Amino acid sequence: MKARGVHLQYSFETDGQRGAALHNPLFDLLSAVHEHGSIQHAAKALGASYRHIWGLLKRWEETMGEPLVTWSQGQPARLTPFADRLLWAEKRARTRLTPHIEALRAELERVLAEALDGSQHVLTIFASHDLALPLLRDLGHQQHGLHIELRFAGSVDALRALAQGRCLVAGFHVPPLRGGSAQFAGAMKPLLKPGLHKLIGCLRRNQGLMVRPGNPLRVRGLPDLALPAGPDGSAARFVNRQSGSGTRLLMDHLLAEQGIDPASVRGYFDAPEDSHLAVAAAVASGVGDVGPGIEAAARQFGLDFIPLIAEDYYLVCLKDALDHPAVHKLRQALESPAWPAALSALPGYAPARSGEVLSLIQALPWWHYRVPRHAAEAQDLG
Repeated sequence: MKARGVHLQYSFETDGQRGAALHNPLFDLLSAVHEHGSIQHAAKALGASYRHIWGLLKRWEETMGEPLVTWSQGQPARLTPFADRLLWAEKRARTRLTPHIEALRAELERVLAEALDGSQHVLTIFASHDLALPLLRDLGHQQHGLHIELRFAGSVDALRALAQGRCLVAGFHVPPLRGGSAQFAGAMKPLLKPGLHKLIGCLRRNQGLMVRPGNPLRVRGLPDLALPAGPDGSAARFVNRQSGSGTRLLMDHLLAEQGIDPASVRGYFDAPEDSHLAVAAAVASGVGDVGPGIEAAARQFGLDFIPLIAEDYYLVCLKDALDHPAVHKLRQALESPAWPAALSALPGYAPARSGEVLSLIQALPWWHYRVPRHAAEAQDLG
């Protein structure tokens, strides 16, 4: 098959774009045929004639060098196996790149904003992947004159970026594990210091397992992942998150808590994904059977969701940075009525002490410190 080149471009428009949507006429067309089940219905949905859509498909077949639609006598035209694989592969690739596309768009918006108005405050945040943070970025820009340069990374990598001075604020998530956690403490304790760092409340969200519609393997919880679940006696294929992400730490913790060997979970150490949406896309496309993630990501891909635990998402900065004008504006955005309204659009999300400054000891009671607790509290509250 002859190689095909890929060209990317962007444009400046009078209205803004939310999220990281990328549109390509070929995949818009294939999606319409896949969703509506025939060229005729796809043409109606796209506001075009059957002849026009048929002509486009034929031209795209010439470009791609492969047939895209097939039909039999008396049956509507359908996507070929090649077109179906291409559609899902593109969707998974685009989903994987969503955090990076959002970061690029935010950076270009910052460049444009600085050229038009140098008075806008800019705040760089490295944060664990989350679907609400782009909404916070939009809120800060629209109502508080704050441009948030959002860079998604795993929770540990985000905290490391803060420690290295690559950002003013970092975002990470932890469940309220009052009994302690060797996994979370081992990864985050070296990067969070009482008296040096302060937390800013942000939100609470539901974490769980994402499975295909109808839950065909009847997964009820983590113990089922270590047992034969498929009709052929094989275990469910697990699509995991990358090492250093808060969700991976959560899975490590929950498996250890329930006495489950991660090696018994099929795919636990294989080809991880970098975001909740990428895991959801992998499960929806049939690459895997189950994966960890937030409820909102599961619903976005039409997946069933098995809740495991509610967790808190925090923003963190150095204590001295609380007086920075950009951090003031960030807290104003979190404390505004518009923030709970924005979260209401995301399943499994709720505000949680949003905008409130919190000490590490008070907010993370499951943390274990080497110094006596009363000494750590005095240091943290100082």
